[in-house]
Amino acid sequence: MAWEKSPQDLAERFGRVLDRFPEAERRKMFGYPAAFVGGNMVTGLHQRDWVVRLPEDQQEAARAEGATVFEPMPGRPMKNFVALPASVIADEEGVARWVERAVGHGKTLPPKR
Repeated sequence: MAWEKSPQDLAERFGRVLDRFPEAERRKMFGYPAAFVGGNMVTGLHQRDWVVRLPEDQQEAARAEGATVFEPMPGRPMKNFVALPASVIADEEGVARWVERAVGHGKTLPPKR
């Protein structure tokens, strides 16, 4: 099954939110926009999903708001990533708060070479 491109408005929102985080390096992951800190992916788009990497203690808070485990392929979850609910994605300030948490978490991870 072919993956669909992220909607243009979502990709534009991703760019606007990431403008707030100059320390995050923008690259592609799975062909979608993504951001990395120290070589570690911290946030990105996948089809209509916006995903963030969070420490375990923040994943529960995200799930309480409706986030789900991120599985780019069925049965293959990405550890420590959650897909934000549509209600959060639609709110640019709300999604920026989760991206801020993800970027902050990325700063605590060992850099990748």
